[in-house]
Amino acid sequence: MLTWLTRDSLNFPPLEKALHDPNGLLAAGGDLTPERLVQAYRHGCFPWYQDGQPILWWSPDPRTVLFPDELHVSRSLAKFIRQGHYQVSFDTDFPAVIAPCAAPRDYADGTWITDNMQAAYCELHRRGIAHSVEVRRDGQLVGGLYGLAMGRLFFGESMFSRADNASKVGFVALVEHLKAAGFVLIDCQMPTNHLHSLGARAISRACFAEHLARYLDTPNTATWAR
Repeated sequence: MLTWLTRDSLNFPPLEKALHDPNGLLAAGGDLTPERLVQAYRHGCFPWYQDGQPILWWSPDPRTVLFPDELHVSRSLAKFIRQGHYQVSFDTDFPAVIAPCAAPRDYADGTWITDNMQAAYCELHRRGIAHSVEVRRDGQLVGGLYGLAMGRLFFGESMFSRADNASKVGFVALVEHLKAAGFVLIDCQMPTNHLHSLGARAISRACFAEHLARYLDTPNTATWAR
């Protein structure tokens, strides 16, 4: 049975109660306050819904993740990065990154990054929890991604690209930045060919929960604005 959340409690049901069909649907309702969003990620779930739906909270099994040591950069991508077509920065314009991430995709109806979602994650950014990666060419934003950093875990949310390899260049820069700062896992949530080509793979929900328990409250050395 699906759990309906109230605005009076931040508690989520145990992850084992997530539905098998659709895979990982854990709860519905609640709100998008910073406190609830932080609690959701700490618990192992994330919001994913469209306008007109209640807020839906998911914890899929298996979970797609990337371990920084397993990042795969193809020879062609490595050559492209060395050529220096793009400039990468962190946390210089979070709103400008999340807005194009919310644009409709060819493979999906509508967007799950609603106006309320954008406002909520911008607030998390102001609180130093959510971070963005900007990829620019000649000063113009051509790609980027954003997510949340907690302990030694990074919870990736979405990315966009307006030029060849732009999101891949940003992702590689992010992984290298996180690895240097002691991060041990990047949550990619759902599988895509794009992420698999970069080294992402599936782990069980139970294994993901073990990483949460072990690394959520372990400090990292990351600095963001540059």
